[in-house]
Amino acid sequence: MKCKIIEKYFFILFLICFSCSKSYSNTVPVVQQWTVFETAFESAYKYNNPFTDIEVNVVFSSGEQRWTIPAFWSGKNTWSVRFAPPKTGEYQFTVKCSDSRNTKLNSKKGSLKVVPYTGKNLLYIHGFPKTVEGNMHFEYADGTPFLWLGDTWWKNLCKRMTWEGFKKLAADRKTKGFSVIQIVCGPYPDEDPFQPSWANEGGMPYTKEDFSVVNPAYFEYADRRIQHLVNEGLTPAIVGAWGRADCDAMKNVGIEGLKRHWRYLVARYGAYPVMWIVGGEVPDVSKNGEGPWSELGWYVKNADAYHHPLSFHSYPGVARAGDADKKIISFDMIGAHHDEAIATTPETLHRLTHALRVEPPMPALVGETCYEGHMQQGFQYVQRHIFWMYMLSGASGHTYGAAGVWHASVEGDPGCAANGAEKRVYDWTTWEEGMNYPGSFQIGIGKKLLEKYEWWRFKPHAEWSDSICFASGIPGEVRFIYLPRRNIYDWSGPTIKNLDADVDWRGYYFDPATGRKFDIGIISSLKDTPGKKKVHPDFQKKLPSPQDWILVLEKIKK
Repeated sequence: MKCKIIEKYFFILFLICFSCSKSYSNTVPVVQQWTVFETAFESAYKYNNPFTDIEVNVVFSSGEQRWTIPAFWSGKNTWSVRFAPPKTGEYQFTVKCSDSRNTKLNSKKGSLKVVPYTGKNLLYIHGFPKTVEGNMHFEYADGTPFLWLGDTWWKNLCKRMTWEGFKKLAADRKTKGFSVIQIVCGPYPDEDPFQPSWANEGGMPYTKEDFSVVNPAYFEYADRRIQHLVNEGLTPAIVGAWGRADCDAMKNVGIEGLKRHWRYLVARYGAYPVMWIVGGEVPDVSKNGEGPWSELGWYVKNADAYHHPLSFHSYPGVARAGDADKKIISFDMIGAHHDEAIATTPETLHRLTHALRVEPPMPALVGETCYEGHMQQGFQYVQRHIFWMYMLSGASGHTYGAAGVWHASVEGDPGCAANGAEKRVYDWTTWEEGMNYPGSFQIGIGKKLLEKYEWWRFKPHAEWSDSICFASGIPGEVRFIYLPRRNIYDWSGPTIKNLDADVDWRGYYFDPATGRKFDIGIISSLKDTPGKKKVHPDFQKKLPSPQDWILVLEKIKK
């Protein structure tokens, strides 16, 4: 009798354990909000060229919301999908395959549970950076303002830049306060089609010049780097291809090949907090709905369920024309000049200020200008000048660049030979030398200073100071005045004009080269004078030393 009881007990225990095991194997995946959920599906058929023979999408749903996410061929007979859930709750998904015979793919379903994010990465705490119609700045998904400080890494997915080097450079830029990395995943600038220098550790991205045969191994190594940027809190601004006349991907690959390429990029990286730059140095008219690059822009926009910020890096980099481009780009990327003598001129600044006046309003910034050390010019002072010139003139952010870094230069292989018979080299500077140029630190401390205030509310106010200065801020609350460098032995500060009469101000000079502060004391509000209007007289405060300076005036809170 006792044996039967023991046998029954173990039988029940077995059923419980079996049930638990079965339940565990069918457990719904739990994913944190905004982070990547990835899963894979096996095809019932083998295709001659899986990359082009079929298209696979996965439809995710939560309540009434739907997201159609392209899946990507990840090798052999497998398709993978990456999805970043933008809200908490329960989700379901269904696989859709363009080949109706492939019932194994078409019948695949699943679900997941999304819980709040618990980490420290701002890109997940606040959600993906975005643009909002009518706003002149970027913001995170939850409405928190996002200040774009970009760095130019055009060629840093190639194998010249080692994995260890990539991590070192990312750590440096994170420490300095950068928030965006502009990087090419596709045909590079200044390079002929299918040059070996395109390759990374996994080889070339494609094995046919029309991009009809993909090499997933290339993208697996690219994945590691894109994911690392995000893990470091750096937003990748991915450029899909280059379009300048001497390295024109549209001519070399064709519109259909670039659409395949961009669908693959959206499938692999759309679930990350990214920006899209459809093409580099493409014709300016692309912004206005003209030409094949514009057609490609529409394709990318429609393929992206997340509506990531999208623009063109155009050449020569003038502003959009107006309404025609409203539905294609969501921010305007302006070009400037690589010559330091031209980069700081009013004529160059006009490109940005003109863009800010175009309707409908949208964020605008300079995405390529005078690189620090480029052909041994454009060093730190120039970088400070152009940063503050643009930021206090209404830009939504700024992109820096350094010789050596943008072309992933290493000793003996600069990776930046201009196309043509002579193959002229721009710079022999290595990426490590360029990484340590002081301008990157100096504009980084500039960004950190701006972030102490409600910088997204700043408006340019030329009437606040001398014509040689750049002035911006919030009337009655805070003023920033940038005084560019002048002649040596000149200690005269900027003239401050039209100061709010009813406000007590505290002021200080901020050294844009070092971050030092020099207090200038309190400027008291004017007392009531019967029968007279209260008006502050213009005033000057001597500089701590003859150089460029930021004068900050902030309201004293009572």
